Amino acid sequence: MSSLSRDEVARVAGLARIDLTPAEIDRLAGELDVIVESVARVSEIATPDVPATSHPLPLTNVFRPDVPVAPVDRDAVLAAAPAAQDGKFLVPQILGEDA
Repeated sequence: MSSLSRDEVARVAGLARIDLTPAEIDRLAGELDVIVESVARVSEIATPDVPATSHPLPLTNVFRPDVPVAPVDRDAVLAAAPAAQDGKFLVPQILGEDA
């Protein structure tokens, strides 16, 4: 049985730059311990004759083939834009920085 200590949880939280209170560390230590035990139980059940799967149902790729096509005319696209300048879309400044 694996047991995660408060120190291990605090260390991982620190590496992830997550600020946890002592109460959160205690709670997460218990929750993470349950997860680790569950993964260990599944690992015990897994046998070599059962293939690993990423999804229970077979999936197929539904994307169309990547076929090169002629590009859209830039002037036509910019004509439909609310604002354009120097062959580019003109958008309002949102960051408050000097251009």
